[in-house]
Amino acid sequence: MIVITAPTGRIGRHLADTLLDAGAPVRVIVRDASRLSPRVRDRAEVVIGSHGDPDVVEKAFAGAGAVFWLVPPNPAATDLHTAYLDFTRPACAALAGQGVSRVVGVSALGRGVPGEAGLVTASLAMDDLIASTGVAYRALTMPTFMDNLLWQIRSIAEDGVFFAMAEPDHKRPICATQDIAATAARLLLDDTWSGRGEVPVLGPEDLSHNDLAAIMSEVLGRPVRFQEVSAEELTADLRRQGWSAAMTRGMVDMMAAKAAGLDNAQPRTPEASTPTTFRQWCEEVLRPAVLAR
Repeated sequence: MIVITAPTGRIGRHLADTLLDAGAPVRVIVRDASRLSPRVRDRAEVVIGSHGDPDVVEKAFAGAGAVFWLVPPNPAATDLHTAYLDFTRPACAALAGQGVSRVVGVSALGRGVPGEAGLVTASLAMDDLIASTGVAYRALTMPTFMDNLLWQIRSIAEDGVFFAMAEPDHKRPICATQDIAATAARLLLDDTWSGRGEVPVLGPEDLSHNDLAAIMSEVLGRPVRFQEVSAEELTADLRRQGWSAAMTRGMVDMMAAKAAGLDNAQPRTPEASTPTTFRQWCEEVLRPAVLAR
């Protein structure tokens, strides 16, 4: 039995379909079962609730051999410790109590890079917490997701502009969530690994934000430009959106670390490079989203 947390997210949806295609027994933890695809509702076991709830994870992990772990975003959290570590503690207790063998978790690049990196630092502390249970653990370590651009779909579609706290010509890795799911599925279906490790998922190439704008312009058939924003501008925007002061600081610190080269510290190897190009992602995901507006 493989347990999937956050099965209605972009990674979780791809992962559930891949595991079901492989004939694996799947159990999902979800707050609202109506958000699951009919296929997942029909073929997977469904546990209703939050995977931050001790009773829910005790029930969901019973008899399971492997777990896919993803902490959901919580922009209103009072601090990073609450958002990542406190949310994960009930699962850690259930992993040990229910005898789960393997966990694959969504994390971030940056281990060994000095300095505070906000949300990244919290993700790495979460990895340490899970590994401390003694379970075999693989942290999927990622740069920024291509799919995060969908948060700005209105601006891209209506104004032809997207924003980030980044230098326009700084090339860095960027990956697609479907490749993250494929990597997670490979690990979850393989019961031969043990111990602790990190598995980078870097996408096929490093691109700057100006590169992204040029590719988007070509695929969409209309001009798209990138506009750099300052830490102060990002802070003000997140606070307007209702983010807490602590989570805003965490995001800004992460973006500053990425601008300083955090994502570039991981060597690119054939094993760490994944297949979905940004152009392919734009054709398959971004363009339909723009046309649907």
